[in-house]
This record gives sequence, structure tokens and C-alpha cells, in this order.
Amino acid sequence: MKITKLETYLVEPRWCFVKIETDEGIAGWGEPVVEGRAATVEAAVHELGDYLIGKDALRIEDHWNVMYRAGFYRGGPILMSAIAGIDQALWDVKGKYFNAPVYQLLGGACRDSIRVYSWIGGDRPSDVGKAAKAVVDAGFTAVKMNGTEELQYVDSYEKIDQTMERIAAVRDAVGDYIGIGIDFHGRVHKPMAKILAKELEAFRPMFIEEPVLSENNEALREIANHTSIPIATGERMYSRWDFKHLLSDGYVDIIQPDLSHAGGITEVKKIASMAEAYDVAIAPHCPLGPIALAACLQMDATAHNAFIQEQSLGIHYNQGSDLLDYITDRSVFDYKDGHVKIPQGPGLGIEINEEKVKEIAEKRHNWKNPIWRHQDGTVAEW
Repeated sequence: MKITKLETYLVEPRWCFVKIETDEGIAGWGEPVVEGRAATVEAAVHELGDYLIGKDALRIEDHWNVMYRAGFYRGGPILMSAIAGIDQALWDVKGKYFNAPVYQLLGGACRDSIRVYSWIGGDRPSDVGKAAKAVVDAGFTAVKMNGTEELQYVDSYEKIDQTMERIAAVRDAVGDYIGIGIDFHGRVHKPMAKILAKELEAFRPMFIEEPVLSENNEALREIANHTSIPIATGERMYSRWDFKHLLSDGYVDIIQPDLSHAGGITEVKKIASMAEAYDVAIAPHCPLGPIALAACLQMDATAHNAFIQEQSLGIHYNQGSDLLDYITDRSVFDYKDGHVKIPQGPGLGIEINEEKVKEIAEKRHNWKNPIWRHQDGTVAEW
């Protein structure tokens, strides 16, 4: 079964889809994107696609290695995201070829469903108590929110107190046992992260996420020594080699690779197995579209250490289109009792509404994240 064509589509709100066609009429879909750099990743997909045309679509491991190793320069968000989307699409093709969901081709499922959480609060969190109560009333058992606005290397205790007030409002609104993930979003530098980690313990969060930027992971040792809250990171890490030292250092409790950034299903399955050997949980990052979520769920089905899954329904970024708008059967992502079932259809388990994709892709998008500055004019981490 030969690969005959790759097509890409930039669709609202900020996503990129790739469709891979074969000479047997089977097509697969993937989601290769870096939020804010969609067109750059799209170009990389077509560069890699030149090699794939005419190749056997079923040789996924070999294609992954060629795309990763044969270019001499490797890794990073752009190339690994391009590989990721192609990899997802190839697994979709393979599952459809064998008329089986991808998880069956990865050894079968170890779970029937996985817990999911819902985002609340936006980039500059406000009214989080009310928002948290609404999503819990809708059936979710966990929420995630940005903990802070921008922070300087050393900032005021006023901002610390404001963060505490927001988290307190959520805890008061949802009770003692709803999970609360607090995303520092890389906005916090080590001096303030130590303070926040210690102060937040009273609210018993599910985890704190990216307490420092991934390029500063050596600081996790000191932060871990200041708190008993589980520490999560990894959305800006792109391969098993990126995760190698993080896991061996032993200061992270949850890793969050993104199946649209970290090499796709093939690579994240391996990263998950590495993490399991270090008794580390996995909670895949996925504030993206339906193809990325379907890929996550197929991998989650096979990973014993996957404990919760991010999903983007209603997230503040989804302006113009949302998670369910590009699939024909919306029930595949029905959430019940805070869980979603693993899709059972062939391939990734979803059917893309191709007419809708083509319609929206005609206008393309140019989504960019905001640029924040501190009061003194220096650029702030967003």
C-alpha cells in the first residue's frame, strides 16, 4: 500500500491537519502543529512528505526513523511536530487497513476509559470559582487553570496573595476532592516558584505544571524540596532524549508530552514506557483539536501510567471553531462521570468532516499568542 499524496489544512482556531492518501483508497488524518507557528510546521510536513510519496504506508517505524535521523539536524518543536502529525496519520491509515483501532495494534488496551479535565479561567484567570463550579456540575472531576499572570524573576507578595485567592475560590466552589491542576505556564522563575509551591500546599492541588520553563529543569530539584505537591512538566519537550535526564534526575512526578509535538503516537508510547520505569505518571498535553485528542486516547489506552487526559472543549483559545466541529460523530468524545471512553472505530476512531475542513481551510488562520511585557518594558513569559 503506497503513499500517494499529503495534503495540509490550516483550520480555526489555531490548528493544522494533514491528510495522507494511499493507492488503496485508504486515507489517514493527523494534526501537526505548533500553536502560533502553524504555517512553519506545515512547510516542514511537505518537506518530509517528499520522501514519503511512493513508500509503503505500513512501515511506520522505519518512516519515523528516516524523518528523525536522516535529516542530520533533528529534534525541536517544528520538526518533531511535523513528524508527529504524519505519524498520527500513518497510524490512522494502518488501523483502517486492518479494520482495528490503533490501540489494538499497540498490544491492546489496559483500560476502557480515561479521566479528563476541563480548562477554566483563561490566560489571565478571573471568575474561576464560578467557572470551576460550572464544569464540575457538567460532570468533570478535575479542572486546570493558569495560576498566575506574568511574574518577574522576583516579584511582589501581592501577586502571590492574588494567586492564593484564585485557588481558594476554586477550592471553595468545588469542595475538597475535585482535582485542581495549577499551570505555572513557564511564567514563573525559580525564586517565586519556590514560594508558590510552598504556599499552594494548603489547597492540595492535583499537580503544579511547568513550575519553571523546561530549559530550567535543573531547578525542579530545589522546588521539589520545598513542596509535596506532585510536579508536572513536559509539554515543551519533544523526544525521549529530551525526557531522559528529566526522568533520571527524579524530581518530576507527572510528564506531559504532547502527541502533536513529541513525535506522535510512535514516540510518546516509548516516552510513556520510559516514565513507567521511573514510577512517573503521564498526562498527555492536548489543548488542540479532535485528531490530536483521538491520538492521545489511543495511546492512553495502552499506557498503564496514563492517569488523566487534557482536552480542549470550550477552552479559551477556541474562538471560531471548537473540538467537535470537524468530526461527523460528536458522541465519540462524550464525557461521563469525568471520563471519556477510548474510541473503538478503526484507526484513530474518529471520522473527519472533510467538507467542513476544506471550507474553513479556505480562509486559513494566522493565530499568534499574545506578547506580554512587564511594567519595566521587558518581555514577559506568556
